[in-house]
Amino acid sequence: MSIAQNCVTKALLKAGITIGGKNPWDITVSDNRFYKWVFWKGSLGLGEAYMEGFWECAQLDQFFEKVLKGGMPLMAVLNPTAIKLIVQSKIMDLAPRSKAFVVGKEHYDLGNRLFEAMLDTSMSYSCAYWKDATTLEKAQENKLDLICRKLNLRPGQRILDIGCGWGGFAFHAARQYRVKVVGLTVSKEQAAYAQNKCKYLPVEILLQDYREEHGAYDNIVSVGMFEHVGPENYRTYMKMVQRNLLPNGLFLLHTIGASESFFHAQDPWIQKYIFPVGEVPTRKQITRSTKGFFNTRDWHEFGTYYDLTLMSWYYNFIHLWKDIEEEYGPRRDGKFYRMWKYYLLACAGSFRAKNNELWQIVLSHPNKHQDYQPVR
Repeated sequence: MSIAQNCVTKALLKAGITIGGKNPWDITVSDNRFYKWVFWKGSLGLGEAYMEGFWECAQLDQFFEKVLKGGMPLMAVLNPTAIKLIVQSKIMDLAPRSKAFVVGKEHYDLGNRLFEAMLDTSMSYSCAYWKDATTLEKAQENKLDLICRKLNLRPGQRILDIGCGWGGFAFHAARQYRVKVVGLTVSKEQAAYAQNKCKYLPVEILLQDYREEHGAYDNIVSVGMFEHVGPENYRTYMKMVQRNLLPNGLFLLHTIGASESFFHAQDPWIQKYIFPVGEVPTRKQITRSTKGFFNTRDWHEFGTYYDLTLMSWYYNFIHLWKDIEEEYGPRRDGKFYRMWKYYLLACAGSFRAKNNELWQIVLSHPNKHQDYQPVR
């Protein structure tokens, strides 16, 4: 047994995973390159080896839950690829203005057919709110309405939606609460879809970087976009929001959150194959970025709901794959299906292991809205 095979096998056993075992979270290895790839490249090698078909697992979500709970991430931290990424995240701006449209082109512009197959009809690509809901459709409707109620939307208000996606929030808020919405996105596909979706409503969709916005808004919302901003730009982002928010307005930030750690950085595989720009923020990073700009009125955590959301997306994706296979099957040298499956189930396992959280944070200008009542 090679050094790489011995180390990887022991690390997996520590997490409760047996190579060749019978549990649904155990794995089978069909190509011994798996061991070298994981040993030398950590989580990047693990994902690439899966895309190549070097290993298989009946329940990838359970595999990742055990890996993340069992201490195996330490092995990923100590490999050269991960160390390089960690150092970069500490000293470099991974989401500069010059790369503002990269994540739009590389991820969100994969094509609306993929996301239509995976998401609900509102095309909400962020954590749903499963309280009193049994379907993805209802859970996403709950989330959109929860945001509107937290902002206390009133007819005629002007709302800025930073990272508006396919227009789900803009459509819901304009139709149900009779507000005017300006939505910003860096994805051409999203912009075209949202513009068509909202064409009969008081909604304006702009293909524009958030740093370019100058306006006056009663409330501002950002759902699932802050993860692409990057730590070096958090203060710039908050300054932009403060500049555009009227004195009595509220800002709602909906974002994935990461555990506090020196080794915190974007996962190398996720960064290379899924989201090329940005990093999931920590609680401390958000608190520091808002200091002097905003007061926190509410901090709502419901990360357990992201596990349910991701599993719903996964089941939609695999059940409707046959409808989109002709378009997406050839991508990544025929590895797109395995890549996307790995992405969704790895993220589900991460939330189940509480390696990530989901936050909705309500902020206001200092000394405003002292009587704010949290909404659930």
